[in-house]
Amino acid sequence: MSHIRFATRTPRERWIAAGLDALAAGGPDAVRVEALAKSLGVTKGGFYGFFTDREALLTAMLDTWEQESTDSALDRTERAGGDARTRITRAGLLTFSERLLPIDLAVRDWARRDEAVAERLRRVDNRRMALLREMIGTFCTDPDEVEARSVLAFCLLIGEHFLAADHGDRTRAQVLRRAGDLILDRGTGPASR
Repeated sequence: MSHIRFATRTPRERWIAAGLDALAAGGPDAVRVEALAKSLGVTKGGFYGFFTDREALLTAMLDTWEQESTDSALDRTERAGGDARTRITRAGLLTFSERLLPIDLAVRDWARRDEAVAERLRRVDNRRMALLREMIGTFCTDPDEVEARSVLAFCLLIGEHFLAADHGDRTRAQVLRRAGDLILDRGTGPASR
């Protein structure tokens, strides 16, 4: 008895993941259906079973990035527990992970030229800032200082990827750790240095 084999369709999530990889590597112009099909080792015909066009894929990619960098990261942070400082650190590590950071940076660059993407980025950043305010507010009561520390924490996570400066006899990791200690008020006395 012979078995009839049907080609399995490339899952929608693989198209989105390939699109996010292309976005991270080359920006939105690098997200091309034919190039994605080639990277997946499939024909582009299966693409249209999931997406009406490239714009639909771009929207799905942004939806996935937003969900992974907010809802998923925050859910994992809360499930793991810990005090506010631990949760802030964990959320930062998850949000700007090796996988999500290049996508986040590409979305930020894209948002400079596309108002709809800028609005989505604003929504994501507002959620991230709300978490920072809430967590920092557990150990800092001055609203102005809470806001300042939240901005500094966020800028540190994003901006350090653009900084090319040297740090004397300190490593970048040492300087970032110390900056985080100052922002999060983690034992910043002489004994912790």
